[in-house]
Amino acid sequence: MNDESALRRELALTLLTDLDPLIADLAADICAHSTRYASGRPVSREDLERTLRGNMELALGEFGRLPGDRCRFEAVAADNGRLRAEQGMPLATVLKAYRRGGRVLWQAMADWMRDRPPSQQRLMGDMAGAVWETIDRFSSEMADSYRLRTLELEHRDASRRGALFEALLDGRAGDPAVAAAAASALGVPRHDRYVVVLVAQDARDPASPPDPGPALETAGMWSFWRSRGETVAGLVRLGAHEPAVLVDMLRAHLGYRAGVSPAFTELALADQGLRLARLALDTLAPGHGEVAELDERLVHAALGTEPEIAERLVARYLDGVLSSGVEGPALLTTLRVWLDSGCSASRTATRLFCHRNTVLNRISRVAELTGWPAESGEARLGWALALRALELAP
Repeated sequence: MNDESALRRELALTLLTDLDPLIADLAADICAHSTRYASGRPVSREDLERTLRGNMELALGEFGRLPGDRCRFEAVAADNGRLRAEQGMPLATVLKAYRRGGRVLWQAMADWMRDRPPSQQRLMGDMAGAVWETIDRFSSEMADSYRLRTLELEHRDASRRGALFEALLDGRAGDPAVAAAAASALGVPRHDRYVVVLVAQDARDPASPPDPGPALETAGMWSFWRSRGETVAGLVRLGAHEPAVLVDMLRAHLGYRAGVSPAFTELALADQGLRLARLALDTLAPGHGEVAELDERLVHAALGTEPEIAERLVARYLDGVLSSGVEGPALLTTLRVWLDSGCSASRTATRLFCHRNTVLNRISRVAELTGWPAESGEARLGWALALRALELAP
């Protein structure tokens, strides 16, 4: 055995015989340099000192090349990493504590070496390298285990959040325990202003819709999104915002067809929000990146849920125009603008860039072909509903 090996063994055994002062000094040093450890949460002082003792025994055994199971060195380091990840201690804080441990350990060794013969003191440089190599190995094993456990925890938490989000949308939040668990997992209150957004994925575009979450978060709106078959469902916490603000942001950042439910005030109503968001989405023709707020398209939604009624509306109020041949498209456009302009021929003419008399003649022609007088309130309502039904026709 060479002099360095013998000296390392003697030094390790000497420190191991009286670890209490070293552990106390090390714990005090770590707490002095870390508010997280000093707070005692989530790592208590007892937990810290117990971990330090186990680590120091292994580190000194490795440094002194004492008999022992080398696999236990890696195993304990890995256990430490998993534990601190589960406790939520930042990795940087844990690594800093390991560095502080190396400093305190080396200081204790240097103090012991001070009274050794010069021939042995000349070995201090090599011994210092051995100390830090041991600390680095232990830290590396710990950090690898920490990162792996963090990924496992993130996956588990993500799976749990996803499952509870699905429970909300499936209507199982009528159980207070489910509602409370969902609110806790998602990190939002059970009572606030929410909407559900349903985004249709374009079958011609295999890419998923862009995540609007970051843009909404910047505007102060929390959201959670999850793919559901051919759609992506999102729960958005409006807070003080109005749904129109959300709709504008979705139009700017989404580029996909989407339906937005009316606002609701309890997470337990998310399943109703999903159903209403679906109604809003179904009012939009495929292939367009429009965003529909249900309250702005109630007529379309009502007609869309009753396709037979929609067909009969079209047949009863517009069949004559649809069968009129080449003049039909111009008549339908004029009728639509006329109704949207409060049945004003002058405003309609301005919007269509034609003469007022042209508008009047076309409306008269619509009345003639449909058999409904233009002055009739029922005719105007019927025409408006039939035009909306036409927009929904496949």
